[in-house]
Amino acid sequence: MSRGRIALISGAGGPMGRAVALRLAAEGVAGLMLTDISARRLEETAALLRALPDAPLVVAKRADVTLAAEAGAVAAAALAAFGRVDLLVNLVGGLRSSELYQPFLTMDESRWRQTFDLNLMGGFHLMQALVPGMLERGFGRVVNTASIVFGGEKGQADYAAAKAAVASLTRTLAAEFAPHVTVNCVAPGLTNTSVTRNMPPAEVARLVAGSFIPRLAEPEETAAAVAFFLRDEAAFVTGEVLAVSGGVHPHL
Repeated sequence: MSRGRIALISGAGGPMGRAVALRLAAEGVAGLMLTDISARRLEETAALLRALPDAPLVVAKRADVTLAAEAGAVAAAALAAFGRVDLLVNLVGGLRSSELYQPFLTMDESRWRQTFDLNLMGGFHLMQALVPGMLERGFGRVVNTASIVFGGEKGQADYAAAKAAVASLTRTLAAEFAPHVTVNCVAPGLTNTSVTRNMPPAEVARLVAGSFIPRLAEPEETAAAVAFFLRDEAAFVTGEVLAVSGGVHPHL
């Protein structure tokens, strides 16, 4: 369990972030610092949490954590409210473009840079702001978010490369922050979110067919994997990338 800990979750307004926040509340965290680029979604998540019996203290701050100043303000707000952050969950990521697939040879530099910024810079800023305190106190847990496409995906060179970078960074920082701060990563497969609901049904069916368990994942299933990495019982687990994918195995 993560009872009594203080957690910060980026991307907390999305389905996965909301599921992680609810799971950590159920596991007894003392405080939750939530941030998301959407003020509306963020407040919806905060309201759900505050309505729970025995709800933890919830602080919510709208921010684009890919920007250094805004991520720094979130970290400062967390430290002002709670005095520390024990658990950091970096969930911000995805694609800014509504075009999910684009051949590499027609991809412009703007899309490439935007995808890398969205998937890497939030975690970069928040880890730089909060891990020093974890190291000083001798305890911390960090969970990053990759995707099973980090092994390569036709038409998603930008997203696959960015998620491979997240997985690689996780392994590197696990070594740098050891032994008292663990760094792990979840790699979800196709998950029931607005992205998949807006995809052509034939494309969803094609992707689902490649799984041993032929269905979409639910956000709560990824949240369970995140919660495991954050527990005291996972103290000897670091540098790992856990696919939550129904058997689809990403590799390079």
